[in-house]
Amino acid sequence: MYNAIIFDMDGVLCDSEAIICAAAVQFFKEAYDVVVQPAEFEPFVGMGEDRYLGGVAEAHDVTLSLETDKVRVYTTYLELIKGNLEPITGVHAFIEAARAAGLPLAVATSADFMKMNGNLNELGLPAESFAACIMGNDVERKKPHPDIFLLAAERMGIAPQDCLVVEDAVSGVQAAKAAGMTCLGLMSSFDADTLTRAGADYVAPDFTALPDDLHIW
Repeated sequence: MYNAIIFDMDGVLCDSEAIICAAAVQFFKEAYDVVVQPAEFEPFVGMGEDRYLGGVAEAHDVTLSLETDKVRVYTTYLELIKGNLEPITGVHAFIEAARAAGLPLAVATSADFMKMNGNLNELGLPAESFAACIMGNDVERKKPHPDIFLLAAERMGIAPQDCLVVEDAVSGVQAAKAAGMTCLGLMSSFDADTLTRAGADYVAPDFTALPDDLHIW
């Protein structure tokens, strides 16, 4: 039983990884005439766009103008998601059930406001409908450090050990466990073994197939 649920966003609320990857590939080609492959971004999934773009840029000896370049990537991304951003299966029903049970809900994403706001609005889950929304630039240390989840718990007034985190990325699972929270790993970006090795207490393919021993309310 838990007193609050904290959701990562990309790969947890929505299936966005392929879209942000396409926007980033397009950006590197148009802005720097560099051809990058989608697989190059995989090590940086869940770490926020600073590292997502920056890690690939370093491998190609590209020096980014990070704030300007992120806006360019996000602008392309927000165009691509229109009518194309799929919610993770069962997420709306899960959130409705959690709210009916009286659980406060938070979003803790490594993304910046522009991407978070665009995603949540496209999903019909606006930021103001959550008890707290924490973004990557709200904390100095990013996942796998626990800071973003600890701040979400603090904003909700809930003890960390009473929170369930829903994550899809290795760095996010590690951050949740470092925060002293229980973690449900969704297999939208990594397989069950990888998430379990990272420390996930439970794993599931989506919100319609949760483990029988995960008692949320």
